[in-house]
Amino acid sequence: MRPILNAFGKALLSQMHVRMLMLTVVPFILSVAVWGFVLWLYLQRMIDWLQQWFVQNDAFSVAGGVLAIVGMGALKAVVVPLLAMWVLLPLMILTALLFVGTMAMPVIVRHVGRRSYGELELRRGGTFAGSLWTSLSSFVVFLVLWLVTLPLSLFPPLTFVVQPLLWGWLTYRVMAYDALADHADVEERRIILKTHRWRLLAIGIVTGAMGAAPTLLWLGGALSVIFFPVLAAGAIWLYVLVFVFTGLWFQHYCLEALRRWRALQSAAAAGEAPLQLTEND
Repeated sequence: MRPILNAFGKALLSQMHVRMLMLTVVPFILSVAVWGFVLWLYLQRMIDWLQQWFVQNDAFSVAGGVLAIVGMGALKAVVVPLLAMWVLLPLMILTALLFVGTMAMPVIVRHVGRRSYGELELRRGGTFAGSLWTSLSSFVVFLVLWLVTLPLSLFPPLTFVVQPLLWGWLTYRVMAYDALADHADVEERRIILKTHRWRLLAIGIVTGAMGAAPTLLWLGGALSVIFFPVLAAGAIWLYVLVFVFTGLWFQHYCLEALRRWRALQSAAAAGEAPLQLTEND
């Protein structure tokens, strides 16, 4: 637990750095620009299509019955725009993740590496293609699980369990690879990700709970529909902020684990200690 908390404290201090705060600006502006354009062109068309589908398949009666059972019958009138917003939400997550991954993570890696781990040799075991594949493949799995568990969002207690778990797995998969891509070679990355997978997943779940916070903006019923553009912009900014902090936390933890691993290798080579890595190393 101590390595996780140490990395958290270091990430928090790093997040307060002006450069890291400014790092959220460009991904936020680009995400808002992209989604402002998409929503302006296609949001009403999407709502009209969903409205037509609900009417043709008598889905309003089914939705009304389900909402009545959970005590949320008043949402029947806005169920179509709410559904449209929930479908768009994971796509907004993907946009923020891609912009942060391509623009912010390289800066985070250099910032943390130079300031706190300057002695670590850059062995560059990761590639841009590998990072992109890890991000996209992980998000496809995340998206499927998101859609499958979407009905559970009607039950707030389950929302606070399922969403952090999904986010935790996604951030663990994406951020851990990027955090080690420059400094570790392929074998080092494999060993550290395998040895520290549960702690890395724990970090992912904590940040997943933070990442699920923007989801609460959609729980305002009719008000969330009326103020959708404002809420969308606010949610995107929160996503970007959480992703940047998550990147810093994973970066500090993974580079510290890599430093310990190399120290253990050196000691083993000198005959001072057996070469065996545990989560405490």
